Amino acid sequence: MDGTGHSNLPADQYERGLTLKKAGHYKSALAQFESVAADPAFALRAHAQSGLCLRAIGRLDDAVTAFKKALALTGTSTKDTVQLLYVLGRTLEALGRIAESLEAYRWLRREDAGYRDVADRIEHLSAHLASPAAKKPAHTSESVTDQTSKI
Repeated sequence: MDGTGHSNLPADQYERGLTLKKAGHYKSALAQFESVAADPAFALRAHAQSGLCLRAIGRLDDAVTAFKKALALTGTSTKDTVQLLYVLGRTLEALGRIAESLEAYRWLRREDAGYRDVADRIEHLSAHLASPAAKKPAHTSESVTDQTSKI
């Protein structure tokens, strides 16, 4: 137990982070996820959730780094890889890093060809790269945080 009466067990810290994130307390949640990221049992989920929190508070470059850390871990399931690649692609897209987002989406397509709107995104972004007049990344009204609640 810490001085606040909370357990310092990684599972408890991770769960506390999820609760804080759900309540919109992204910075506090981020601290919980970062504290358990070194634990191999929680590293993937902690990095993924850290990325979602960072994205929610507008730290998109840091979110990209967190998602890439999660993807670099060994033993990542195909399901987790696909979800991480999607949110990474969306984040890169929001940053206007079209070539990198295409790379993430194409990797995702190799893992799961029918995942969400990836085929449409690849088509749209490929056309975007071919047309230098188009400068804005594609956006949808659906939040990335909502899309990846299962990570």
